[in-house]
Amino acid sequence: MNPALIHPASGLDLAERLPGNPLLRPDDIAPSHPGLKVECLLNPAAFEFEGRTWLLLRVAERPEQKPGKTSFPVLDPTGIHIREFSNNDPRLKGGDPRVVNFDGEDYLTTLSHLRLVSSDDGVRFREEPAFPPLVGEGPYETFGIEDCRVTRIDYTWHLTYTAVSPHGVAVGMRSTRDWKSFTHHGLVFGPHNKDCALFSERIGGSYFALHRPSSPEIGGNYIWIAESPDLLHWGNHRCIARTRPGMWDSARVGAGASPIRTDRGWLEVYHGATSDHRYCLGALLLDLDEPWKVIARSREPIMEPFAPYEKEGFLGNVVFTNGHMVDGDELTLYYGASDSVICAARFSIRAILATL
Repeated sequence: MNPALIHPASGLDLAERLPGNPLLRPDDIAPSHPGLKVECLLNPAAFEFEGRTWLLLRVAERPEQKPGKTSFPVLDPTGIHIREFSNNDPRLKGGDPRVVNFDGEDYLTTLSHLRLVSSDDGVRFREEPAFPPLVGEGPYETFGIEDCRVTRIDYTWHLTYTAVSPHGVAVGMRSTRDWKSFTHHGLVFGPHNKDCALFSERIGGSYFALHRPSSPEIGGNYIWIAESPDLLHWGNHRCIARTRPGMWDSARVGAGASPIRTDRGWLEVYHGATSDHRYCLGALLLDLDEPWKVIARSREPIMEPFAPYEKEGFLGNVVFTNGHMVDGDELTLYYGASDSVICAARFSIRAILATL
């Protein structure tokens, strides 16, 4: 570990934050269309390609907001359209910076797409104009695509992401071998579902995925595991981690990036949140041969928002990850802070396991 990395005074937080955080801010990324502003950068996937570290950023855009007005973009087959309403209109209801309701219909305040950036050192990233952005396609992605996880299996990278539309929130999947041409596989988990992370290899001849179905009436926002013969058709669903009343993950839990194979089990860094939307990170340890069996789980977070850029932003008190790189015992975790900027922190995998 680099002693120059920033570590909180608390002994509970294992993260050593890079001193250059935030690595990327909204002003570092050009808007995708005239008239739009990059409002937030969020929750990147991370992978290695052509000898470099790459991030697949979630870029959230909206128009400049006018006094007394609320406006947001919506995607349809003819392109991006801006909807604008007066804040005095009784049909307009807000309160959550991420969602607005007009006349009984929910809309996102921003439209997200995915953008590739690369780095020679894993710290200084640049946009890659030769590699196309990924945008919503079809009727189930009209409110955008979000929070992608990238998993390489054999010679193919598989992208699982949140697809948002008036029909609900679901999991879409695309795959690529060169990051320039993509196969669109449609929805692999229907609404309401998100936070899907694939395991990087078959286990007992099957593929496995973590995912998070949600129910507003019965049940809750829990982590499930599913099994597939082909990455497209999923079954044998099992719930493996529920929220815990009175703890740091009391309101919702969801998978981060692909589980990491260790000699003690599959290590999964996951997010948990309280009812007041404070997001922290913890870990699950899953059996190597029967990954639906939880061996151990974090009692306290391994990372929680404490730095100024994690506490203040579009949605403050948030650390959220769905991308990491592994080099021996060192885990470099890329994360979104306060739903605004992109940061990185380093961990010892052994140190994480020792807390479980």
